[in-house]
Amino acid sequence: MHSNENTARGLQEALLLARRKDGDRLMLDDATLAAALDGSRPLTAGERAALQASPLTARRLRHLALARRTAASTAWRGSRGALRAASTGTLDAVVTDDGWWTLHFVPAGDGWRAILQLAPQAPFAEALLVARAPLRVVDGAGAELLTGQLDADGECEAAWPFAAAPHDHLQAHGARFAVEPLEADTP
Repeated sequence: MHSNENTARGLQEALLLARRKDGDRLMLDDATLAAALDGSRPLTAGERAALQASPLTARRLRHLALARRTAASTAWRGSRGALRAASTGTLDAVVTDDGWWTLHFVPAGDGWRAILQLAPQAPFAEALLVARAPLRVVDGAGAELLTGQLDADGECEAAWPFAAAPHDHLQAHGARFAVEPLEADTP
């Protein structure tokens, strides 16, 4: 019965969206439709009537809903990575499991520099670069390896904060790391 309900709902949606009406125009602006989609303001009875009477407005609402769903599915919530079994000795770089981030380690004087690099083909790359959102990289035990904002090239760098070399430190702390958005309430 569940599949029959889905089929009926799909047919009803297809019929509604396929309707055409002479002289039809957008009856509600995008701000009103977006507020209804995100639940911040329900449509009034008059706005609901306008939506039902205007196939063009109904198609615009569907377009905004699909764009919103796509944006939500490409929103980045973090990436995880691990040292590979073959990783021994000096570590030049590690890549997250999803392939969107590379953490490079460069010798610098008596220590190291850690450079986080965002893959330009990441679906969320443009949004992160525009937002200049703060990020952090943590080891398997949760200690911060790097904190900062991406520059225009999609990179962020800092001095390596530990006495042990990157490979040794990561091995001793679970051989894992994560790149995470740094929330405003995170210390």
